[in-house]
Amino acid sequence: MDIKTFGLPMAVAAMLTLAGCSTPTVVTLQNGTQYLTKDMPKTKTSDGFFEFEDIAGAKVKVRADDVATIREED
Repeated sequence: MDIKTFGLPMAVAAMLTLAGCSTPTVVTLQNGTQYLTKDMPKTKTSDGFFEFEDIAGAKVKVRADDVATIREED
């Protein structure tokens, strides 16, 4: 079997599988600012921050004390 014939369907299947694993999440700060993320933010880092990527692809780092709620999007 040719690698192109086998590789393309496998790559498409892998991408579809990974796309199904994301959990859109809303991070709300104490001041009311909300961030919509592609996935659940990483747990609080050792320096006391949450790090995540918003839906626009921007890396966001906020102090854990500034976070009011983290919940899955409805």
